[in-house]
Amino acid sequence: MLPVLPPFNRVKKVQTEVTPPPHPEEMNHTKGGLVIFTANSHPSSRELGKRIAERLGVELGKVQVYQEANRETRVQIQESVRGKDVFVIQTVSKDVNTTIMEMLIMVYACRTSCARSITGVLPYFPYSKQCKMRKRGSIVSKLIASMMCKAGLTHLITMDLHQKEIQGFFNIPVDNLRASPFLLQYIQEEIPDYRNAVIVAKSPASAKRAQSFAERLRLGIAVIHGEAQDAESDQVDGRHSPPTVKTTGAIHPSMEIPLLIPKEKPPITVVGDVGGRIAIIVDDIIDDVDSFVAAAETLKERGAYKIFVMATHGLLSSEAPRFIEESAIDEVVVTNTIPHELQKLQCPKIKTVDISMILSEAIRRIHNGESMSYLFRNIGVDD
Repeated sequence: MLPVLPPFNRVKKVQTEVTPPPHPEEMNHTKGGLVIFTANSHPSSRELGKRIAERLGVELGKVQVYQEANRETRVQIQESVRGKDVFVIQTVSKDVNTTIMEMLIMVYACRTSCARSITGVLPYFPYSKQCKMRKRGSIVSKLIASMMCKAGLTHLITMDLHQKEIQGFFNIPVDNLRASPFLLQYIQEEIPDYRNAVIVAKSPASAKRAQSFAERLRLGIAVIHGEAQDAESDQVDGRHSPPTVKTTGAIHPSMEIPLLIPKEKPPITVVGDVGGRIAIIVDDIIDDVDSFVAAAETLKERGAYKIFVMATHGLLSSEAPRFIEESAIDEVVVTNTIPHELQKLQCPKIKTVDISMILSEAIRRIHNGESMSYLFRNIGVDD
């Protein structure tokens, strides 16, 4: 059965009736006309697609995705998709740009082959961190969303977007599933003395996520404030340069533009008691682990005797496995939204939680025209 988010310990609300999932023996029953493709040419990235297809009781569609000698991506669909519901599963490999092109070309190929609907299943949405305007940069997430819609995508299934507002970049339905029920289940089943734990936000920005975990597990919360962060250099930006000369007439001499006081990094402090307790750091993405390692050292200094890191997407780039192995972190728990088998070989501290169950149930409900409400029970606005 799908793990369910425990409700908040708050005022009860009247909930509408939702359709429960079928019995496990009935999970495989889907209407005809369902085709599942994996758009990734990397073998390790096709593992999630195989798990989903196995849960649905169908075989993966026949398709060839490969790189030509000139590094162009070629997709060849080897079965008919006319009038069928196509689901394209794509996980992000190290070459994220190739991953995006594989997805776009496969979606466009299904569109030109007269598929009835094309649903993209991207557990981790690439470029999700670039979803805000940074000086003279660009909102790349908006660009990726526009490209996917233009290619022919009619629906998107994803998980734990870095910012929920990314859904507004699409002009198609977007189902942003949550991995927190699986992570909460892991805490309750794999950490015997989790009642002596405290949920930690490594920065004030992730405090809402930590609060959500803490309220559902009925645990305390701690926030690390003053974490060292490299501020972006503003000196070379023309918008920060002062006026070259004072002009008369345009601006009154007595009027001056007020400036923001520059930020100063305060000393690192931990708001909350972690002494003699298990510290569980929660976040949505773990990529560059420097901030997690620094947080673990701070918690160790404050008396935490065991430190866990929980995240939905384990990018674990560069030297992340080595840094984790050498750090005070006892265990890193991530889901299989992104393949990381190589990183697990380099660092035994990395553990994986399988989320193929909720993705397969989402595909089954969309294909059969059933409500998706059951997959969003007890999920609030801030989750």
